[in-house]
Amino acid sequence: MNKIIIHPQAEAFVRALAPEPRRRLVKAMKALPKGDTRLLEGKLAGYWRLRTGGYRVIFADTVKRGDRTFDCLFIERRPVVYELFEQILVEQALE
Repeated sequence: MNKIIIHPQAEAFVRALAPEPRRRLVKAMKALPKGDTRLLEGKLAGYWRLRTGGYRVIFADTVKRGDRTFDCLFIERRPVVYELFEQILVEQALE
């Protein structure tokens, strides 16, 4: 069974969008693991991205006790998503 978890930043980002982009993003996240997904590399290794138009959803894919969970951690526009998410990871590591 698949479970989708939308984290606070991702939820706030989606709520701030106009209705049409919001609908497309929600539909794409609900369809995980289907869609244009790719495993990230480098400093973001271990995370995945979902491409939906000009937006990117950074998510983690885990399996626990036979249940597959997709944690949608961060959403932003393509030009800045990877740099911003990397900054968040660095800040969390320093805490």
